[in-house]
Amino acid sequence: KHKNPTQPTNHSKQDVTPASEAACSPSKETPAETNLPYRMERSEQVGRYLVASRDLKAGEVIIETPPLIVGPCAETEPVCVGCHSTFDAGSTICRCEVCGWRICSANCHGLTADGLHRQLECIPLRDKAVEKLLTAASTIEQKLMYEALLTLRCMLLKGVDPARYGRILDMDPLNSVRQAIPKLWNRNHREIVRRIRSEWGFEEFSEEELHTICGVLEVNAFEVGQEPVKARALFPEACLLMHDCTPNTGHTDAPRTHQLTVRVLRDVGAGESLTLTYAYTLQGTLQRRQHLKDEKFFLCRCRRCSDPTELGTNCSALACSNCRRGYILPVNPLDPTAEWRCQHCPSRMACEAVVLLLDSLSRQLETIGGNDVRGLEAFLAGQATVLHDNHYLMLAAKHSLCELYGKTEGYLVPQLSAEQLKRKETLCRDLLEVADQLEPGLSRIRGTVMYEMHVPLLIEAGQLFQCGVIQRAELRRRLKDVQRLLRESERILALEPEGSPEYGIAEAAREALKNMGPV
Repeated sequence: KHKNPTQPTNHSKQDVTPASEAACSPSKETPAETNLPYRMERSEQVGRYLVASRDLKAGEVIIETPPLIVGPCAETEPVCVGCHSTFDAGSTICRCEVCGWRICSANCHGLTADGLHRQLECIPLRDKAVEKLLTAASTIEQKLMYEALLTLRCMLLKGVDPARYGRILDMDPLNSVRQAIPKLWNRNHREIVRRIRSEWGFEEFSEEELHTICGVLEVNAFEVGQEPVKARALFPEACLLMHDCTPNTGHTDAPRTHQLTVRVLRDVGAGESLTLTYAYTLQGTLQRRQHLKDEKFFLCRCRRCSDPTELGTNCSALACSNCRRGYILPVNPLDPTAEWRCQHCPSRMACEAVVLLLDSLSRQLETIGGNDVRGLEAFLAGQATVLHDNHYLMLAAKHSLCELYGKTEGYLVPQLSAEQLKRKETLCRDLLEVADQLEPGLSRIRGTVMYEMHVPLLIEAGQLFQCGVIQRAELRRRLKDVQRLLRESERILALEPEGSPEYGIAEAAREALKNMGPV
């Protein structure tokens, strides 16, 4: 479907105030003599968080650490309990010979003696006769069993590795906040706590302990792995990064080991809060804040969320049908019930009406096929009088189109007309303009869009020169612009894990530069 250019992370730090406010009266916790690029501070508003201990350059690694624990995601499809890879439909079912849980193969690298499965739950699960439960379980029941597995792994560390278990307990579970959400708390009690204690027979673990581990995972776990691997993991240092909707760090995890690497995306000054985004960056404020409230139990008040224009990008702005000149924006974006008003005329909209409109348009966009260029273009044309050109729904369609032009049947590069090449260039420029505001620096979205943008620019330059429209000096200037895009794209995406789609684009950019030669 129409992917958001920025993947959400699945972890959080309780942040109820802007990072700049949090840093106003901090108390330092990390010794000043440390060589770490960050130090830990504490404030009453957000608790513990990290700030730069010195000036940091874009791309500098600030955290590099193996996971404390890894396991299946919440609401996951069945995965290998050794390496957490998903199974192809119709694939032969292979099971662990000891406990009976599904594995990808008997040679899975995650089934070694020092792997988590064999270290922790394999023997205890065999003794609890889980194989019988698993064999008879429905698909839904299997998903719920996998969700409980990581909670069990964490609890088993209590006896196997108390120090590691203690580090897990150092993370905030937000129990009081979560307990005030009966639907969430009761579901965890029914599907995880009761399953582990009653169905699986681990009565030595108290309900309080299990609920605490549920909270630690919900609040702090990172999603890790590249296809076909899907897992979540805990990283004690990284969970202290504060949330911000315009983050200054990004992270990747290594294949197989899931070692986490956190880098600064842009230059960061000493004393500046180090931030990571826990929501879709190219979503609107209403959607981001609702996601953070539902999934991470806090309401963001960052600089972007506090600004009706979202730092001038207008990612949530609606076109005013009354004056046809202004845009309708929330009067107070931090109040999800506040009315929306036009900047140029008296027109108003209730927030409820805005939500209904956006839900309808979102469903409309979702019905368009993932490779349907005409459908996506029709959506953009049809909503041009309803949404701002930078509205997040428009950006989602544009991002899909900028990749489809040149890569899908009927729109491959040799088939593109001059008009379609120019369209691809325009789409890329629109996306980059927004990304430069919301994710400046070495962000994944900038790297991928820059690579897409080099294609129309390169072809157009060659065609114009061959037709005599531009001279050699102008050709060289344009080709240097193409090389600049390719170098920046390669620089950004080469930081991604080998084998990932983004790393593949970095290699393609490197090859394109080589083929261009000197200009």
